Amino acid sequence: MSDAAVRLDGVTCRYRTEDVLDDVSLTIQLGSLTGVVGPSGSGKTTLLRTLIGSHVPVAGTVSRRGGLRLAYVPQVETVDWNFPVTVSECVLMARPGRRLAPWASRAERAAARVVLERLQIAELEHRHIRELSGGQQQRVFLARALLGQPDLVLLDEPTSGVDARLRHEILHLLGDLNAEGLTIVLTTHDLNGIATHLPRLVCLNRRVVAVGPPVGVLTPATLELTFGASMDVLVHHGVCIVVDKPHQVPSHVHAHREAIGARP
Repeated sequence: MSDAAVRLDGVTCRYRTEDVLDDVSLTIQLGSLTGVVGPSGSGKTTLLRTLIGSHVPVAGTVSRRGGLRLAYVPQVETVDWNFPVTVSECVLMARPGRRLAPWASRAERAAARVVLERLQIAELEHRHIRELSGGQQQRVFLARALLGQPDLVLLDEPTSGVDARLRHEILHLLGDLNAEGLTIVLTTHDLNGIATHLPRLVCLNRRVVAVGPPVGVLTPATLELTFGASMDVLVHHGVCIVVDKPHQVPSHVHAHREAIGARP
């Protein structure tokens, strides 16, 4: 495995009779920060579940580093935010010793508070989770993941439904955690707000279309293979900016408009 946290070799995943991932080979290196981009239904969530081990492929192999501790952060839209728990209680539900004792120990409560302080939400510990903003909700579930001191955290659409300011905060938070040594894999549909600022991208549409830094991966050809749409890529101060190509009106339509005196 060398420096690999998880490695997929020729992995195919299937729901009923439909292949969701097809012959995927991918290595997640320890200490890396990787974004997975692709359209809806491209297999992004299935890829995360395969990496963490909750989905078993029908073909191929998944190799994980011995002793690797993993944590998964789901999409916030899948969470029942009316469930009657406080922020602290929600985080403590993920404590490693929950199967051995029904109540959190003093040491576990202290550990939870340390994580909340690290994510700058300690002042919210007694607040009901339904009272949180989108950015605060995301931090709570990241705190749940960090409580077990994982080596690898996988996040499914961590910036979904948040505004530009919160997206920026989450991106910087993940960057800081990665700089401290945490390996991170996240999915995103946000090409410009998140993907173009990550050091490594995986373009996925059931198969791996491309892997590498944004400036090498985000090309018009790769994006069309990934999303099935024509896009242009501009580079501004070393940062890629993805834009939709303007719709091209066929020449015969222009000619018809001119013949009837219509505006182009």
